[in-house]
Amino acid sequence: MASGNGDALRVIGRPHRKVDAVDKVTGQTKFADDLYLPQMLYCKILRSPHPHARITSIDTSTAKELPGVKGVLVGRDIPIAFGILPVSQDEHALAPDKVRFIGDPVAAVAAISEEIATETLDRIHVEYEQLDAIASIEQALANPEPRIHDYGDSGNLHKLVSLEFGDVEEGFEQAYLVREDLFFYGGSTHLPMEQHAALASYSADHKLTLWSSTQTPHYVQRALAKVLEMPASRIRVIACPNGGGFGGKSDPFSHEIVVAKFAMMTGRPVKITLTREEVFYCHRGRHPTLMWAKTGVTKDGHITAMHFRTALDGGGYGSYGVASTYYTGALQTVTYQVDRYKFQGMRAFTNKPPCGPKRGHGTPQPRFALEVQMDKLAEQLGMDPADMRLRHLVPENSLTANYLRVGSIGLGACIEKVVDGSQWRDRFRKLPEGRGVGLACSSYLSGAGLPIYWNNMPHSGVQLKCDRGGGITVFCGSTDIGQGSDSILAYIVAEVLGVDPFEIRIVTADTDLTPVDLGSYASRVTLMSGNAALQAAERARDMIAPEVAQKLDVPRDRLVFADSRVFDSEDPERGMTFAEAVQAAEGALGTIGTVGSYTPPKSPGRYRGAGVGPSPAYSYSAAVAEVEVDIDSGIVRVLKIWIGHDIGRCINPTTVMGQVEGSIYMGLGEALMEDMEYRENFHVVHKIPSMLEYKSPTTLDMCEVETYLISDPDPNGPFGAKEAGQGPLLPVAPAVANAVYDAVGVRIDEVPIMPEKVRKALKQKASGKEARYGPTSFPDIPWPEPIHVPTPWEGGDGKALQHEETTTGPPPERQH
Repeated sequence: MASGNGDALRVIGRPHRKVDAVDKVTGQTKFADDLYLPQMLYCKILRSPHPHARITSIDTSTAKELPGVKGVLVGRDIPIAFGILPVSQDEHALAPDKVRFIGDPVAAVAAISEEIATETLDRIHVEYEQLDAIASIEQALANPEPRIHDYGDSGNLHKLVSLEFGDVEEGFEQAYLVREDLFFYGGSTHLPMEQHAALASYSADHKLTLWSSTQTPHYVQRALAKVLEMPASRIRVIACPNGGGFGGKSDPFSHEIVVAKFAMMTGRPVKITLTREEVFYCHRGRHPTLMWAKTGVTKDGHITAMHFRTALDGGGYGSYGVASTYYTGALQTVTYQVDRYKFQGMRAFTNKPPCGPKRGHGTPQPRFALEVQMDKLAEQLGMDPADMRLRHLVPENSLTANYLRVGSIGLGACIEKVVDGSQWRDRFRKLPEGRGVGLACSSYLSGAGLPIYWNNMPHSGVQLKCDRGGGITVFCGSTDIGQGSDSILAYIVAEVLGVDPFEIRIVTADTDLTPVDLGSYASRVTLMSGNAALQAAERARDMIAPEVAQKLDVPRDRLVFADSRVFDSEDPERGMTFAEAVQAAEGALGTIGTVGSYTPPKSPGRYRGAGVGPSPAYSYSAAVAEVEVDIDSGIVRVLKIWIGHDIGRCINPTTVMGQVEGSIYMGLGEALMEDMEYRENFHVVHKIPSMLEYKSPTTLDMCEVETYLISDPDPNGPFGAKEAGQGPLLPVAPAVANAVYDAVGVRIDEVPIMPEKVRKALKQKASGKEARYGPTSFPDIPWPEPIHVPTPWEGGDGKALQHEETTTGPPPERQH
């Protein structure tokens, strides 16, 4: 492979060969002995200027004539559809017949330079027949035709969900207080520092290698195998260390497939780096979500019934959208006891960039609604919001109404820490006008309980090799996207085998070299890959220990692995180095290598939709936000956040603190300023597809943070560890909204909380109207008949009723 130009060019593997020239047209490197090596090609993608249109013709003839162009692709060249979910195989590498949002890929060029590739895009002539564009949830409901896709539950409605656990109406009848509220959570994008990029190479033995900034190399390999009709065994995907993902690099993307196809066509390495504007078009960010919540409580705040509805603007493709829809209703039950629960969710197709899994995937939106409504209920009941929450926490080792199994729960300790640290009881409702404090709580997964493609194989695997010099190599398919997961694998193995973590080499995210791991999403890596590493390390220790015990003539159960030695606990001087221990074991057993794997426990839910929500363990967070609101301008400044996070047990407190505070930073952006805005009356074009105009917090906007890590080890985590990368984001926005109410007495029931929204609510308050800004109606949606599932305390077994039958009476003692 060549790098550089002219006399400065060096060829990998041939450092001493003299370069005569690089042909600017062919891109070939000429050496003194006339040997030519292929030069890198650069790819650019032509994207649709229309939100919804049929492609009537594409003319690439002029483009192909430009010197330096080595290939042009259109949709018919890569006709097989793909997608991350098996139920949403609706994307093409290049649109074959129809475009569904401005920025949808239409054609691609490979050339010897980025400049030539960019110029060539202007020579591709595409004719379109424009179709009516769907710009909102309301338009999707009102206009089933023209359909954006020819699949889905109804017209332009992608997914409709309706689930009921127990008799919700009976629960409302038993409530002392019932209130209904509407909320809206605006869409936002991930904004990773590094754009998407990919490089593909095709070898003479017909093997494809793709280097990509992806979070899910296993699923990218799967998509490539399908679309390119190649055996997966001939495709190698290497996930490079990338500058942030946050869920935005969890899908297989069109540019990855395009460069792979070009590499196969040309025999040259082909690279693409998306511009920042193109990253906005790739998107897969937070779904804009409209929510209606009806909750009934007793006099002391116990929830007798909850009915929750969500409507998601999904954009132009399926992505993770079916799972996203279920997630907007799955986790409401894992923080506070809910006797009866009903969830109805809808995802609409619209002609915008597709939404997907942004940090917290589908759960920040309903958590915002629930926590703000809890604040309102507490006020109506005359209760302190912290006390009301503390009274009704879900018990540990229990089942929820929708059959999620909760293990350890440190939420109570989280609430107590932030209440004490913020001096909540001395300041809540007692600060001067314009200053306020607000509280909110949350929970999140430590990995999803089911894989995307259901099977009985492990979710994560590890291979471990011990060498004679005392070195250890850990092979795992997990992907480090900046969260420090590689180091976690090293710490876990080092703890078991008693060596310095720096003596351990970690090889990850390479489908040729490492066992399968399903990817960096759903906060799964520490728990799942960590458990696989733990098992592999324990097996290696169990291979080494008997041979050391024999050599030292001590009982095996007295051996200690620590300080890079293996020694007798009763006589520490009696021992050997770890390297000598490995040599002793290898002499007796042969090469020392082990494997470990992890599969989550089965979920007790057996109804349709039960696959979304289960997790081996749930993390918990509580946050108090202090804000200052300028009454004249409406500007909200967050002065400080106190956050408690139930981490289970910290493996590396420094990285945990970084993850928690990074979540707060991202949560502040969503709470106050970040918004994916479109000009709906002007072609549904993105208003701000750049980092210059898309407002995100800078270091100057970041508030002071006080973090409390709550240790409540969970038996399902490695050494008791749970997640830290996503859960702490969830309570930030509702805590800020509740603090704004405490400061100026107005409810902002949607995010982002822009100054103009605060000003309008203050104006409403001054005129004697409802002191609120937020949505005022929820659309009529053709909900299907709900799936009825008796709750555990009604004698349910996790299965839906096969025929209409009801269970009555108050819920008995909860099952633990």
